[in-house]
Amino acid sequence: PKLHKTNQLSTGLRISWRKLTMKDQHALVIAVLVSVLSPFNIADAFSFSPKGRYTTTLKATESSEQRRKFLQYAGIATGWTIATQAGFAAGEVDYKAVASDIEALVKEDPDKGPTLVRLAWHSSGTYDKMSKTGGSGGGTIRFKEELAHGANAGLGEFGVAVLEPLKTKYGDGLSYADLYTLGGVASIHAMGGPQIPWSSGRVDQPVAAVTPDGRLPSAESGPPGADKKDAEHLRKIFGRMGFNDQEIVVLSGAHALGRCHTTASGYDGPWTPTPTTFNNAYFTILSALKWVPKEWDGPYQYVNQGPGTLMMLPTDLVLLEDKKFLKWVNIYAKDGDKFLKDFSVAFQKLEELGTSNLTPVFT
Repeated sequence: PKLHKTNQLSTGLRISWRKLTMKDQHALVIAVLVSVLSPFNIADAFSFSPKGRYTTTLKATESSEQRRKFLQYAGIATGWTIATQAGFAAGEVDYKAVASDIEALVKEDPDKGPTLVRLAWHSSGTYDKMSKTGGSGGGTIRFKEELAHGANAGLGEFGVAVLEPLKTKYGDGLSYADLYTLGGVASIHAMGGPQIPWSSGRVDQPVAAVTPDGRLPSAESGPPGADKKDAEHLRKIFGRMGFNDQEIVVLSGAHALGRCHTTASGYDGPWTPTPTTFNNAYFTILSALKWVPKEWDGPYQYVNQGPGTLMMLPTDLVLLEDKKFLKWVNIYAKDGDKFLKDFSVAFQKLEELGTSNLTPVFT
């Protein structure tokens, strides 16, 4: 495809039909259908010439935003990257400025930080190493179909919506996929955590790329309370992504942040007394306190004996009951610096699952 301007101030996309593979011919038809179903009002601009060329002209009366969005969707459907004339092109976005804006949001309202980390985590944690589907690369968590997954409760209102003004500010050059993953990295840094390496270059995908529900970790699996089934569940979910026991435990350390809400997950309470500070408190508290089942009408969870001000999920407590997991809990409880270092490596891996040709920004 070639993006060009004519003397009539129109933007054209001309593709030699005969030179396309059957797969790309089908993809181009999909692109046309996308445009017809979208609010761009440009369906009548398509024609097929006897010389074997599809031609579409987006007239100068169409807004630049409409032209950019059409070309973006056409690129998604065909697998090609099409540069846009207006706004930032990929690679020209000031990603450090984006990160700075995110950190400012979190410092102004620290409660936003844990949710943005969760958004990045859940955006990335759908990856399947066998089918090569899911992961952060397509930014599909922006769609209501993925936000409707059980584990994503609350992420639309308190995650996606929070970052939408930055998407508007930086334009089409900034993909949702890059924005959400950078949101996690910047939020962790704003809450006292390390500068986790991050790279740009993810390309947003259409709603068809949304993966089935059930790919994210659950609070418990099997009988009520921490059980070997919970350990099996964690190894199945994380193993599907390519993580080992050490990585499962270190990534669980993100529970140092935030809290559960009955209106979202059904569970209630924070894991630590410092839910907006990133550190190894999750491991020190998990291993040092005595945990008892919470007496209430809600789902099975644990609280610290006595005050009952903190909570743990069954899949948290199983880290103490499984000897292979416990080894790493003890290591990270004793060595906060090692936790920060190992978490950085694992979180970068999580956010880059299934991606390729990324450009380092934070190293």
